Amino acid sequence: MAYEYIERFKKMGFGLFCHFGLYSRQGIGEWASHIYKVDRNEYNKLTQEFDIAKDWAKKLVATAKSAGCKYITLTTRHHEGFSLFDTCGLNEFDAPHSACGRDLVREFVDACNAEGIVPFLYHTLLDWWHPDYKENFPKYIDYLIDSVEILCKNYGKIGGLWFDGFWDKPDADWQFDRLYATIRKYQPEAMIINNTGLSALGEVSHEEIDSVTFERGKPTFVDTSKRPIAGEMCEGISDHWGFAAGDLCFKSVPQLIETLLDCRKYNCNLLLNAGPTEDGTLTVIETELLKYLGRWIKTNEELVYNAIPADIQAENADVFVNGEYYYAAIRRVPMGANVNVARPEDNKVIKVHTDKTITEAAWLDDGTAIELEDGQTFKAAPFPYGKSGSVRVAKFKLK
Repeated sequence: MAYEYIERFKKMGFGLFCHFGLYSRQGIGEWASHIYKVDRNEYNKLTQEFDIAKDWAKKLVATAKSAGCKYITLTTRHHEGFSLFDTCGLNEFDAPHSACGRDLVREFVDACNAEGIVPFLYHTLLDWWHPDYKENFPKYIDYLIDSVEILCKNYGKIGGLWFDGFWDKPDADWQFDRLYATIRKYQPEAMIINNTGLSALGEVSHEEIDSVTFERGKPTFVDTSKRPIAGEMCEGISDHWGFAAGDLCFKSVPQLIETLLDCRKYNCNLLLNAGPTEDGTLTVIETELLKYLGRWIKTNEELVYNAIPADIQAENADVFVNGEYYYAAIRRVPMGANVNVARPEDNKVIKVHTDKTITEAAWLDDGTAIELEDGQTFKAAPFPYGKSGSVRVAKFKLK
């Protein structure tokens, strides 16, 4: 099957987005140099301070694995033009020529491969640093494709390439046929993803695109009438993509669980972003939020990775199916035996719209049998005292 790699991508379900670059030294977000119009010569001096922890990649991969992520997408070059990889003579604005003196993409890919995590490589399309981006666009495209070719040739098999920024010049000739052909030449099973931005959620920008994107938006079902294609929503744990020390707006674990569920109910992946700090390590709060999210995913992995949206509906629940088993995911289920948490309106009734009868119904988190009111109806029992997971999943068969 020609598109098996797309089906494998869909089953991954959950990935970690990692915005990391020279801008991480500033600690004020990945767009800061552009927004604050930082002098380029001053910004470039940050390369002298770009000293990255030796174990940054191993720690990143370990955190992603504990969170239940099956892949990580790393920003190998973001809009300010600095490359985390060895540009092999294209320029010296890269990690090997910085204070760290190392190819960080090599370290990232090796760490992923060692732990069974699939490496994906983000690469910017727009470039604030390279003069040809404004002055000689065809020549810049040569530079862009040469850079992507390095990523495709020098790091072994990768899961895919994730592009962003063509919305900056919507009428320009980006030569996507040539760019994508370069990827297919070296990485025939790499996912090709090109972010359409905030204003074009879910749009297919080229026939070679393997997954559409939903940036900070609600995903929908993807049109697969012409060929298999996946969907992926990218969202941040905080408001910024890159590390911003002043950002206090972190999402809660229940929010993250529901965001993941929003994606899986439309058979889309969630690509959840974390921004490493100036030495390449994640903040404590992002690390811990990911670990706690991973606890819920581990309990409900049957739904997260293997189930797809079912063709039946239910009141007060999202319904998924995997083979003979169905899963009803119920949101905002309270903890039991506590009058300060449980409220009358939380006692939700789940009615599955089917002409069949529910059998073998049990809660996925602890295996407790579900008491059925009739062949299609049951109540959303609260989490047992001592546990609280916001979304509770019922597993059942239909006969």
